[in-house]
Amino acid sequence: MTYVFTPVPQPTLPVKGSDKLFPIHRIYCVGRNYAEHTKEMGGDTKDPPFFFQKNADNAVTDGKFPYPAQTSNVHFEVELVVALKSGGVSIKAADAMSHVFGYAVGIDMTRRDLQDVAKKMSRPWEVAKAFEASAPCTALVPAPHVENPGKGAIWLDVNGQRKQTGDLRQMIWDIPHQIEFLSGLFELKAGDLIFTGTPSGVGAIKKGDVMRAHIDGIGDLEVTVI
Repeated sequence: MTYVFTPVPQPTLPVKGSDKLFPIHRIYCVGRNYAEHTKEMGGDTKDPPFFFQKNADNAVTDGKFPYPAQTSNVHFEVELVVALKSGGVSIKAADAMSHVFGYAVGIDMTRRDLQDVAKKMSRPWEVAKAFEASAPCTALVPAPHVENPGKGAIWLDVNGQRKQTGDLRQMIWDIPHQIEFLSGLFELKAGDLIFTGTPSGVGAIKKGDVMRAHIDGIGDLEVTVI
């Protein structure tokens, strides 16, 4: 096959303990999936889940976050990332975990000021969510090496000060039900990533800050704002 120009490289994540790479297809993010974060963002915990997307090449693993243009209020949101090895439509919650390849620690970086404008004007969120390097991640930990992805501490520090803290058990919609709901909207495929929501305590960063995110049983992610 001949292309009219050289395609951009396939976005990937490394796999812990392996020299193989996980090819990223799409990135789905669930909004307001922890009760306290839902409240701090002015939402209702009784609402059904909603999703937005980032671009596959927004995922980065180099430990650097270039402060983006056209914003003065960039926020961190630590999240458990679920990576799928297979997909389908209308997947039942009881079968959902059989589609999971592994897990990572991720940070959903958000241009909050642009998101606030988009909300007020009923516009899409892409400019606030789907920008370069907006999805820092660790390497993926294969599912057989994660004892229980449904519980465990999740937290984020900025410059050594704890900003976010919670437990995966506090998710309003657990992983199986996120997959079930999402597969009713889209045909999920191998290579899809799901950012599963963030606890309360999100806040702004500035150039020079160092973020350290942690999830029990998954690992640690350190990112410097440049």
